[in-house]
Amino acid sequence: MTGGPAVMKELRAIQRANGYIPATALNELSERTGTPLYQIQGVVSFYPHFRTTPAPPVEVLVCDDLSCHRRGAAAVLAETQERVAGSAPAGSVVRASSCLGRCDRAPACAVNDVVVTRVTGDSLMDAVAAAAAGTPLRGDAVVRDPRKLDADPYGSGERYGAARKLAASGDTDALIASLKASDLRGMGGAGFPTGLKWEIVRNAPGDPKYIVCNADESEPGTFKDRFLLENVPHLLVEGMILAGLVTGARHGIVYVRHEYEAQIEIVEHEIATAKAAGLLGPNILGSGRAFELETFVSPGGYICGEESALLEALEGKRAEPRNKPPFPGTHGLHGKPTAINNVETFVMVPSILANGPEWFKAQGKSGAAGLKFIGISGDVARPGVYDIAMGTPARQVIFERAGGVAGGRPLKAWAPSGPSSGFLPPSALDTPLDFKSLAAAGSMLGSGALLVLDDRACMLDMALNAVRFFRNESCGKCVPCRVGSAKLVEVLGQIARGDGRAEHLPMIDDLSHALTLTSICGLGQVVPVPIRSVLTHFRAELDDHLLHRRCPAGVCALPA
Repeated sequence: MTGGPAVMKELRAIQRANGYIPATALNELSERTGTPLYQIQGVVSFYPHFRTTPAPPVEVLVCDDLSCHRRGAAAVLAETQERVAGSAPAGSVVRASSCLGRCDRAPACAVNDVVVTRVTGDSLMDAVAAAAAGTPLRGDAVVRDPRKLDADPYGSGERYGAARKLAASGDTDALIASLKASDLRGMGGAGFPTGLKWEIVRNAPGDPKYIVCNADESEPGTFKDRFLLENVPHLLVEGMILAGLVTGARHGIVYVRHEYEAQIEIVEHEIATAKAAGLLGPNILGSGRAFELETFVSPGGYICGEESALLEALEGKRAEPRNKPPFPGTHGLHGKPTAINNVETFVMVPSILANGPEWFKAQGKSGAAGLKFIGISGDVARPGVYDIAMGTPARQVIFERAGGVAGGRPLKAWAPSGPSSGFLPPSALDTPLDFKSLAAAGSMLGSGALLVLDDRACMLDMALNAVRFFRNESCGKCVPCRVGSAKLVEVLGQIARGDGRAEHLPMIDDLSHALTLTSICGLGQVVPVPIRSVLTHFRAELDDHLLHRRCPAGVCALPA
């Protein structure tokens, strides 16, 4: 196979072997695969995980996005930069990075690509010393949840019952009907009805068809899919098998972020187990139906979470979002019909088929249907992943399940799903966590990345941190996002430093409208959401910075 995903996998293999991708290797790869050199160079230069120069002897990446920011990452970064400069091998690098997917174990860092969590200045320097000495680092451990999750219909019994039943009956109409009756919607953020999506792919002309799992959760606060990969990989694999049988797709791909090395191994082991049981391969359980499944490791970038950008990455291209329509359901991977869902969505399907759609709907509260996994982080006593009834009020999740605000401090703000959902005040705590209720509150359920902020947080500082993340992760394809996100960071930074001016408020408004209305994809459209939510719910705090040159929380370094 030439070009496309084969090139991406070979680039990863080259970097693993050399620590970086030498120019000579690029030339050889171009000649061997028949892929133009400029195209390969364009791919390598786009993705943050690819290197074209030798790695430093020690590289420390300190996450400073939202949850880690609230847990002291900035101080850890500054301290480590100072200490490394005087002790680590020459050429060592310490810098901030985007979210590493360990928001429940903040602050998180990566030392020579090994993720370490709950770091302090001293523990991080211990890791630096070990890396400098060539000692293998012990990375972030996989911690399995001993509970039987409500979404798992099997427990300790035989698994893959739904797939076995469908392989024997071939009744794909009944499966589509069950998904529609269950009201299962996509859990990655968009909330599109799952049964309808699979039906569109099934009915779309074109062959081959594909099933893709988006396990690239990279937005600050988002880590519940990591939990599912660790604890119920069999439900993910079964959900994708079911999708393949229903749509007629014969090939599936689990697209996973590269920081999830241990989770990738777990999924690959589960794929091998299913294959050995006859559940994957050219003739699933003697049904005459074929479905193969593999993993694809992302070369990095939050933009890869956008479904069309993810498809571009799978095709061996720069992960730049496509214009829509057409949509992936009819024109997806390699231009063929493709069903893309996130981990949680696939995980829910076996329980719906095993227990029935009415059972699934009845699990919800407040008029909402089904179950939901919520990842809670920030200033909360027990950060982690909680399985809840869809429609459970945020107050109950934060204070009963997650133990309330850490240290018993007052709650200042919360975000239902990371920076893209914006910040809500304590008065909104009784809002049910479901699609409809949060939309009515001016926010969204998104992927369920609930962020808690105590009274010591500065809301302008949090908005600036969030907008900076979006700026850093913009692919740069469209002008509104590329230029607008940078300008918004500049304006918010000036206000936070005490250089704010009256004209900055209408400027924020103009930038917000331009970004929302003209950006190609969802990344650019949500760039202004954090600051707009602050203007809506925490306006007095912004006015303190802008009019009185004062940060009520004492976070921003304003001139005296």
